[in-house]
Amino acid sequence: MSYRTLKEEIKILEQGLPPQEDDGFIGGRLNPKEASLVLIPVPWEATVSFGEGTAHAPDAIRVSSHQLDVETYHYIKPYTAGITMLETDKDLLKLSNKARKKAVKAIEALEKGNKNKKAIKFVNEASDILNTSVYKKAMKQLKKGKAVAVVGGDHSCPLGLLKALNDTQDEEFGVLHVDAHHDLRQAYEDFTYSHASIFYNALNECEKISQLVQFGIRDYSSEEEQRMIDYGQRGACLYDSHIQAQLASGKTLEEVFTPYIEKLPQNVYLSIDIDGLEPLNCPNTGTPVPGGLRYSELEHLVFMVVKSGRNIIGFDLCEVGTSDDEWDANVGARVLYQLCGALLASQGKIEYK
Repeated sequence: MSYRTLKEEIKILEQGLPPQEDDGFIGGRLNPKEASLVLIPVPWEATVSFGEGTAHAPDAIRVSSHQLDVETYHYIKPYTAGITMLETDKDLLKLSNKARKKAVKAIEALEKGNKNKKAIKFVNEASDILNTSVYKKAMKQLKKGKAVAVVGGDHSCPLGLLKALNDTQDEEFGVLHVDAHHDLRQAYEDFTYSHASIFYNALNECEKISQLVQFGIRDYSSEEEQRMIDYGQRGACLYDSHIQAQLASGKTLEEVFTPYIEKLPQNVYLSIDIDGLEPLNCPNTGTPVPGGLRYSELEHLVFMVVKSGRNIIGFDLCEVGTSDDEWDANVGARVLYQLCGALLASQGKIEYK
């Protein structure tokens, strides 16, 4: 890709011309050296347990973002701070495809009461390669003073970024996690780094994560429910049923969300699984669940974090499905741009209303 300077980038984006198909996120071609925020696409879905397709989401989101208008209601001209998405790592995608085939064999054996140890070993070793790859890419950008975010891929993708932030942050940080699921299973389906185990692993491997606050959870196991209880003050969950009950009783979003945002420390990482939204916004995500946040409720939740004065140190967007009508990627592109604006506004790179 031929890069543009930030000045050239701003001028072209403000003209609103149709991007070329190989252009980057929001039609950009910004040189990463001039970016404030670097997006790392992670084409991975080795351990998905139901629907497939999220490995191709980073590219689908990038293309869908080309018809996205770059002004937003809350954040003033996010693109002027410099946002760039790195090119998709094709070697990771190939490894994901191989690992997925092995994972299917392991899951089929498990369903019959057996264990395919060879297949499980391959998937776990492949996941180690994934985590190392994301960690190294994130560290490279963090050492240059960039903010970094991950665009998945399944929800196992951001562990490398979380570990890189853990190793570079001077202070502790909290995680605000929006999802239909807790993702607190230990080695789900025998995969150490399953998409359903991301926060079990993150809290075990990242000592600077002081708080996990979850929103919209509505599909979970007794293991996960008990684990959240066992975390004590380190964990908190605003279940979807609780959200809806409070809204039905006449409470505002501010009244519902504020007590949980206040549990977060000054530095916050946002982890957004698209299935935290209502399925009408993500019909092709891997494990859609009835209920969930509306798009506007998620937008408001994220903006409340910014308004609270907290510093967003990174984020991920995962589990966006792919489909012929591109609806999932369309929604994903808009969620991603909102997250970009929120991070940049929280760090004082742009203003907000």
